[in-house]
Amino acid sequence: MVSPHGIKLAVHLITTYFGDIVSKVCECLLRKGTLSLQQVLRFTELSKQNATNALLVLIQHNCVQAFSIEQQGGFGESAKMVTQYMALHDNIIHHMRFPKFLDIVSKELGQECMEIFEGLVQHGRLSMNQIMDRHKGMHKALTSNENSTAADVLHENFSKLAQARYIERCPAHSPFLKTEKEDGAKKKTPKSKMADASQTLEARAIAEASLMESIRFLVEADTVTNGAPNDNTKKNTNTEVVGEKRKQPETGATNENKEVLWRVNFEEFVRRLRHKCCVAHVTTRMDNEAGIVLSAIFDASRRNETIVKMEKTVPLSMDTIYEEAMKSEKGRSLTLERVRDSLVQFGCELPIIGIDETYSIDLKKIIDEAQVQEVESIVMKKYGREAYRIFRLLLQSERLCETDQISITTFVDKKDALKILFQLWKDDLLHMERLGNEGTKMESLYWKLNKVSVWEQVVDDMYHAALNLKLRLEYELHQSDVIGKGKSAGKEEVAKRMKLREKWAVLDSSLMILDDAIMLFRDF
Repeated sequence: MVSPHGIKLAVHLITTYFGDIVSKVCECLLRKGTLSLQQVLRFTELSKQNATNALLVLIQHNCVQAFSIEQQGGFGESAKMVTQYMALHDNIIHHMRFPKFLDIVSKELGQECMEIFEGLVQHGRLSMNQIMDRHKGMHKALTSNENSTAADVLHENFSKLAQARYIERCPAHSPFLKTEKEDGAKKKTPKSKMADASQTLEARAIAEASLMESIRFLVEADTVTNGAPNDNTKKNTNTEVVGEKRKQPETGATNENKEVLWRVNFEEFVRRLRHKCCVAHVTTRMDNEAGIVLSAIFDASRRNETIVKMEKTVPLSMDTIYEEAMKSEKGRSLTLERVRDSLVQFGCELPIIGIDETYSIDLKKIIDEAQVQEVESIVMKKYGREAYRIFRLLLQSERLCETDQISITTFVDKKDALKILFQLWKDDLLHMERLGNEGTKMESLYWKLNKVSVWEQVVDDMYHAALNLKLRLEYELHQSDVIGKGKSAGKEEVAKRMKLREKWAVLDSSLMILDDAIMLFRDF
């Protein structure tokens, strides 16, 4: 479930990128849930043309996923196919992270790969031929004579992006979801029944649209021939433009009438940023050696990770971990014994006999610790040190605690403790129960941390802060434009521009740091 300010931030991003009409449709889907085109028209009161165009823009930029279901007709009417549209909130928020993604690609694969990647960031979905046309437009001097070498280099860089899994083939445009009746007719194992029961309609749609791993990152060698598309693909290139809706087969394969579309693979970037967060946390909490070892484990097991939110790393042998650590400059200073010590710090049990020893790190524990540290920091800043001690006690106890017990354990005066507890309860961070004592005929107050509510509130507050920062950034940019239009460029004007640039840099940096915290709770 998306928080209120999470929706507001997503709507603001869409408004900034695509305008009011598109954001109106997006907000409708975010607030109302999955809808058909007719329902979108009814709720937004837009014309059919405007609503359809808005949905196409959102699909083009991977903010909406369409899927088809069979809907029963009225009396005497046959069933009909209805296309449903659902907003992908996480994908919308990822648009705010494009500078991070571009930086990762630039550092790892270089400027030329980043230029290709930037095209997908700007246009959402592109075919290989459209990427080639864009490259020709940017480097006319290199491609004016139909330089086949330039095409080969482009294809090589494109393949690098696909091999690194930073880009992927677009999923099926509008997969058909079978009804429960049709699914029930098939023979299923108990395990598959349990899995299906827990999946929502939206989750089923995303799973159905997803391509097989063997197809998802496949770059065909004959996609581009000597820097120019073949006759069949030329027909498509001449009639299709960036932003136009194209239906894709479920395999994502090309044929004489259709082109394969590519997009940014958000999943891989979230995985890389999750790894970076875990390494940074253990480096701070433990030591540099632990960070180097964990980074080596991530590098060695990246290809074997099946999902982003892996609770434990893939089991690896000591030799594999050590060999991977030796590949980095910092890792070459480690001895085998120091690697073992780091694994012990992670909670791994070392076997008595070192035969076929494998090690797996508990990533969920690391993420949980990082989240707790972030929440405790927020409580400290908002409520003070005494409230922080009370909050930490209740977080660790995970049960009802009596007021006197809290006061004694945290060394906080009972009167002050009660005041703090009531403030936390008022802010919906705590659960309170009144229990009477028949012997003394007095009532005692018991408190317990409402962890789910706390985490949800923290995330919503972060979205709220991110929205405020975005608004302030836009205001400062507008001010910069106003000053820049002035005819005079005296010392005062130059000083104002410098001050605005500094302010913008601080705000932008703050937004990126805040976004790291949002990802810690939402994506990791």
